[in-house]
Amino acid sequence: MAGDNETHLDEQVEDDNVSREPFLIGVSGGTASGKSSVCGKIMELLGQNKIDHHHRQVVILSQESFYKELTAEQQAKALKGQFNFDHPDAFDNELVLKTLWQIIKGKTVHIPVYDFVTHSRKEEFVTVYPADVVLFEGILMFYTQEIRDLFQMKLFVDTDADTRVSRRVLRDIGERARDLEQVLTQYITFVKPAFEEFCLPTKKYADVIIPRGADNLVAINLIVQHIQDILNGGLTKRHNGSVNGQSTPVRQRHTSESSSRPH
Repeated sequence: MAGDNETHLDEQVEDDNVSREPFLIGVSGGTASGKSSVCGKIMELLGQNKIDHHHRQVVILSQESFYKELTAEQQAKALKGQFNFDHPDAFDNELVLKTLWQIIKGKTVHIPVYDFVTHSRKEEFVTVYPADVVLFEGILMFYTQEIRDLFQMKLFVDTDADTRVSRRVLRDIGERARDLEQVLTQYITFVKPAFEEFCLPTKKYADVIIPRGADNLVAINLIVQHIQDILNGGLTKRHNGSVNGQSTPVRQRHTSESSSRPH
């Protein structure tokens, strides 16, 4: 009957608009420790890397996208390898916070693209659509309390220092057009001291420590299972719709995304 059909329609609309907030996971660790590899492995095991970016339930963000715009003097130093990119002041934390709160509110966000060759932001942006789980990785993700407190889960990728420096050398020479002497000088002058002063002390905030990075499949599989529970609806809703005691708006999932859920 007409009345029954209207009631069924109302129930369907209510089911489609279940209040959901993204589950934020911070991933920290030293330079070249394997943070992005861990995030990538999580995406792969969840099958999210095969899903169109409009419909992904899990997305990855990097703190490296949020380097501050440099002055002419700072950029000149950067080109000589004399600027400290591992210091907390190198990051635009105000923009990181703004972006995180937009994500919490279920907004589509535009992420800056940083050029590591010219040490400047490019004009284009990467569009990130609302998701159920957000992995945000970076060397100092846990340094600022206001940012740290927004993560419901915090992971620290713990990798041997010799492994990290060898990876960094290969990455900076191969991908960022640096020469060996510059990479090693920068590491000794800035990277290693900054790790010991700013990054390593934040290890104590981690809920899970992942030794050996992406090679530690036991740890990663446990994290993947937890995320899978969230995607299946078991842990998506936060208590009383709040983040660490702060009331937060809720967002609605679109029915068009439901077909992309992994089984």
